[in-house]
Amino acid sequence: MFNLNPEKIREDFPIFKRKINGKPIIYFDNAATTHKPQRVLDSIINFYTQHNANIHRGVHKLSQEASQLYEQAHKTVGKFINAKQEEVIFTRNTTESLNLVYYSLSRGLNKGDEIITTLMEHHSNIVPLLELQKLKGIKVKYIEVNEDGTLNLEQYDKEITKKTKIITVTHSSNVLGTINPVKEIEKIAHDARSLFIVDAAQSAPHMEINFKKINADFIAFSAHKMLGPTGIGVLAGKKDLLEEMPPFLLGGDMIQEVHRDSWKPNKLPWKFEAGTPNIADGIAFAEAINYLKNIGMEKLRKHEKELTGYTLEKLKEIQNIEIYGPLDANKKSGIISFNLKNIQPHQVAGILDSMQNIMCRSGMLCAQPLVETLSKEGVVRVSFYVYNTKQEIDTFIDCLKKLKPLSS
Repeated sequence: MFNLNPEKIREDFPIFKRKINGKPIIYFDNAATTHKPQRVLDSIINFYTQHNANIHRGVHKLSQEASQLYEQAHKTVGKFINAKQEEVIFTRNTTESLNLVYYSLSRGLNKGDEIITTLMEHHSNIVPLLELQKLKGIKVKYIEVNEDGTLNLEQYDKEITKKTKIITVTHSSNVLGTINPVKEIEKIAHDARSLFIVDAAQSAPHMEINFKKINADFIAFSAHKMLGPTGIGVLAGKKDLLEEMPPFLLGGDMIQEVHRDSWKPNKLPWKFEAGTPNIADGIAFAEAINYLKNIGMEKLRKHEKELTGYTLEKLKEIQNIEIYGPLDANKKSGIISFNLKNIQPHQVAGILDSMQNIMCRSGMLCAQPLVETLSKEGVVRVSFYVYNTKQEIDTFIDCLKKLKPLSS
């Protein structure tokens, strides 16, 4: 039974007690980062006040406690996405996760090899490939986006060759909200004997992710987009591939032993976690996941679909608006990008902020190749999460109706 209560959930988030100029915060920038419940914040304080020590270093009680908590965090994340603990690597964010996997895999790439990405990708899943193109001589190919905001899946047949080594895709677009059929693309990739990499930064926070069912070779996502702290992310990879891959960084916890002329890496997942890791935030990430599990990812998804559908219907009342991407809430995450005729995107975002503390994103959204096909000036994006309400959307719609262009 669907009984998620966003008003009750908001009570767990200290930031929503704040008022700016006497008005509450209406936070619609969740695709950029989400707010943190008190229990996540408390877990960070608890670590530093009760358990602070370096992991895997000492035999004393604090080090053992810290190590156990940090290892348990990996288990919690692994269970959340149906992956083994040793397949879960903590990084700083999705960007570092993608850079890690491309850097390590690049050792096996040769001039003329091909990687297929899409025009829908975040910069973090394009720029590392462009660097490989420059440094290694590989070829980067793009799957185009249809007018309805979906990927042109038929194009894969044309682009795949015997030199295709990697196929990568975002699970959900941070601009259009489009949820891509990753299972279908996985079959295309593996039938072509290519590795399959999924950017799950915009999907892991909003829907159930099953690493084994998707059958991706690697997926990447971030804690801060799912109620966790900044500075902690995940690269999940198939164990056999991770064991074969060279580490990204060298030193500290990723080492098992060192001699004058040789060294041996640590076992997984520590092999890819060099130096002293972000222990407190890794533990806090597990707390954020536990919070989401208590709500229920299915309920969260239903809530977002309801908000998205409600917003799309209300936006029909706005004159001179252009909405980008799918118009069916069942086919997208809680993201809506749009423009108003004769009003610059940054103007729209700035006015909404000044009128009612409505906080949204504007510009190229770290996805310039895609956004420029929609508007050379960028777009306005609203994105929802578990604590957003229909009342907030009503205020947003009322403000849009009052917007007028600012003089240049």
